[in-house]
Amino acid sequence: MTLFDVYSLYDIEPVCGKGSHVFTEDGTDYLDLYGGHAVISIGHAHPEYVKAISDQVATLGFYSNSVQNSLQHKFAEKLGKASGYDDYSLFLCNSGAEANENAIKLASFTTGRENVLAFGKAFHGRTSGAVAATDNPAIRSRFNETNNVTFVPLNDMDAVKTVLDTREYAAAIIEGIQGVAGIHEPSDEFLRFLAEECKRTGTLLILDEIQSGYGRSGKFFAHQYAGIRPDIITCAKGIANGFPAAAVLISPDIPAKKGMLGTTFGGNHLACAAAIAVLDVMEKENLIDNASKVGEYLISELKKLPKIKDVRGKGLMIGFEIDGYTGGELRKKLLFDHHIFTGGAGQYTVRLLPALSLSLEEAESFIKVMKTV
Repeated sequence: MTLFDVYSLYDIEPVCGKGSHVFTEDGTDYLDLYGGHAVISIGHAHPEYVKAISDQVATLGFYSNSVQNSLQHKFAEKLGKASGYDDYSLFLCNSGAEANENAIKLASFTTGRENVLAFGKAFHGRTSGAVAATDNPAIRSRFNETNNVTFVPLNDMDAVKTVLDTREYAAAIIEGIQGVAGIHEPSDEFLRFLAEECKRTGTLLILDEIQSGYGRSGKFFAHQYAGIRPDIITCAKGIANGFPAAAVLISPDIPAKKGMLGTTFGGNHLACAAAIAVLDVMEKENLIDNASKVGEYLISELKKLPKIKDVRGKGLMIGFEIDGYTGGELRKKLLFDHHIFTGGAGQYTVRLLPALSLSLEEAESFIKVMKTV
């Protein structure tokens, strides 16, 4: 049997990691500024994280959601305190796409409506409902096509008002910062307007913080810069530092009904142990403040480079473009010539999504390389 060929792969295999570095079999050291696609939040092989999941798997690695699991309650309490949403309830699942699927379904259950408002260049996942709300026809099959999703341009207030005035929409779903699109931000003014329009028209507001959440922007959630409180928040990626886990945060105004949502693996013992360890390390090591400080340095220094065309983002969620290079050319040059992992978006954007523990010294070493490029 062979693997289904769906990924373009670099000819490199990391076999171990530590902090913001990964190593190949021959010991070659790569500075990881991509974090496995924004997943590595507290660094590779953090000792507290390793101990937490090792201890848990040695006692009870898994049981289904048909029994009590005190780790779920412990995680919910910690997440509520860390995020500022301690009055919300929590549904645990396995991936960002699954979180968005459940958020959209929950909004439809709650409102009795079937339509969803989404935004140009949005990415919400590859499963059926999530990909229907993703503005990329290349990854949406005929089966996923639906008339229930309307796309409008990001930051276009008039378009939002026109659509929501129909009062036919169960939800509006928006990323805290668009990641796959190339690091594009909804303005604070636009997010506040969207929240007001949703409230006025009885539409639930879903904030997809899967890539932009968990401290990456310099706040726990990127939408908190705008001072709004969405009805539903989805998160995954950095939630468990590489162990598959995701969460849906649900407003106390949304009623629960047994059987409405469900999952086999979501919130399992290992996932909860990993997620609790992540929050503990984030708090002890002040990683959100570090993301803000190191991200501010990177953005400031990148903007000083003479061939930089554009720099976008907040905290350690950064996109930039350089005259004379496609994103792929620049990534390969950085990756192969200077042993640095970065990410891409579209044809021209390079994405930086490192661990929130990235040090200022490591950021400085990257800027030195960028000056040579």
